[in-house]
Amino acid sequence: MSRFVAPIPSRRAFLQTVTGAASTAALAGQQPGGGDEPKIGWAVVGLGGLAQNQILPAFAKCRFSRVTGLVSGDPVKAARLAAQYGVNQRNIYNYGSYDQLASNPEIQAVYIVLPNGMHAEYTIRGAKAGKHILTEKPMANTPQDCRQMIDACRSANRKLMVAYRVRYEPHNMTAIQLARGREIGTLKVIVADAGFNIGDPTQWRLNAKLAGGGSLMDIGIYALQATRYITGEEPVEVKATQYSTPGDPRFKQVEETILFQLRFPGGVLANCSSSYGHAGTNRYRVLGDKGWIDLEPATSYTGLRLRVRKGSVIEEHNLNQADHFAAEMDHFSEAILRDGPVRTPGEDGLQDVRIMMAIYESARTGNTVRLTA
Repeated sequence: MSRFVAPIPSRRAFLQTVTGAASTAALAGQQPGGGDEPKIGWAVVGLGGLAQNQILPAFAKCRFSRVTGLVSGDPVKAARLAAQYGVNQRNIYNYGSYDQLASNPEIQAVYIVLPNGMHAEYTIRGAKAGKHILTEKPMANTPQDCRQMIDACRSANRKLMVAYRVRYEPHNMTAIQLARGREIGTLKVIVADAGFNIGDPTQWRLNAKLAGGGSLMDIGIYALQATRYITGEEPVEVKATQYSTPGDPRFKQVEETILFQLRFPGGVLANCSSSYGHAGTNRYRVLGDKGWIDLEPATSYTGLRLRVRKGSVIEEHNLNQADHFAAEMDHFSEAILRDGPVRTPGEDGLQDVRIMMAIYESARTGNTVRLTA
């Protein structure tokens, strides 16, 4: 499991680290000692709802990131968004011209916000174009694709990060610190649930080729991730079952609901659920021998609530509501500027996909599946 990195340093400490070298200043489009903090130029690849409603607006809250390019198959939409966010029209690309990013020094990183089945292709092409890659979760549809993405970025000497946005917001980070710090004693059980009632049956999330699977790949991955980052361990076995409502046109290709259990080497047992068929929920509770940690909602964009019980006392942690997307993009930009590690690298995404494939195998066969390192 990838380790925590220190919080973003003070402005003075950061600038002392990254502005001493002219190459770093040039990379960020700033002059050494120019007074402004350096910023990485980003291209957003795919301009669907998530990009329009969350990612592009988040740049206004970023400290080290700015949007300088757009990639879309819809030139009218791209031109409109470029005007709205101050992107130069010459920095608009389509999927055919994507490789031409290689000759654009105003773009150092790309955020891939495409259907899951397209992540591998555009990560590999982006790395060959010399760009650092942040890709939406899940990383890809298969472990083989994930490994090819990792290899491509390693060969190009480019950074690769998976957009596990809740790993960059205060409530989940605090829950991790409390759990691993034994604030509730020895961890025993984790219960994690993710679900909502999905709509349009023609959307890409219900297309097996584009999505790679159903609710597990889209939102069940949040429950899976929570068990891994709370324990700091990797599960050693999984047991799963799944169900889809007969005749529901939404679930002709992918599963509606899947339940899975995980066993961890330190003794923690996890019980998780994922569904496209019930009213929305996203939560997890961590049970220890001296208390519990409860986060509900746990993955919503806003309104997260963290409660902790220690003995007979229940505490509510009133934390800032951070913009998840601004936080993750700035973390990646800072890693580029400082040439440091990222908190959720490609190897983390690969591990989730490996485990999800084992969950599907268990649901299909009815057997418990052992996980190898």
